[in-house]
Amino acid sequence: MNEEPTGGARDRDEQGRARSARPRDGLGRPLPYGAAGVARQPEGVTRTPEQTVREAQRLLDAGMPFHAHEVFEDAWKTGPAGERDLWQGLAQLAVGLTHAARGNTTGGARLLRRGAARVSAWPESHPYGIDLPGLVAWARELADRVAGEGPPVDPVDPVAEAPRLMMHGDVD
Repeated sequence: MNEEPTGGARDRDEQGRARSARPRDGLGRPLPYGAAGVARQPEGVTRTPEQTVREAQRLLDAGMPFHAHEVFEDAWKTGPAGERDLWQGLAQLAVGLTHAARGNTTGGARLLRRGAARVSAWPESHPYGIDLPGLVAWARELADRVAGEGPPVDPVDPVAEAPRLMMHGDVD
């Protein structure tokens, strides 16, 4: 559904939940009704951790950190409760990059730091081959730069700044 609702009605999905049908760009920003947008990530997809990492990396590499955030969100909602903090922290890193790329440097830095704190508290340093120490270093360094505490990065290029999730960049 890509048409504007009429008569003050709200867009609804197939289950009747309120959900904007406006197309979105690669950073998740709404576009005008009828504009060409980027395909949305399906919600509620159950993936293995390896599939989650692979799909999120593909989206990060394509400059779509908002969409990678949605993949991590699915992992925390459909995966084991004991892994919720891991996937939430990774989602915060992706949405932090999203905000920084949208020009929201304060929100971007805050979310990057929050995500870095959450994943640095994870008891393993390389769950599913994910390079948590490398991600923490990436997030803190980018947060410092977008907050004006390092070389400027305005605007943030989501492709150039995309992190590598795996230790050796291998997500296959």
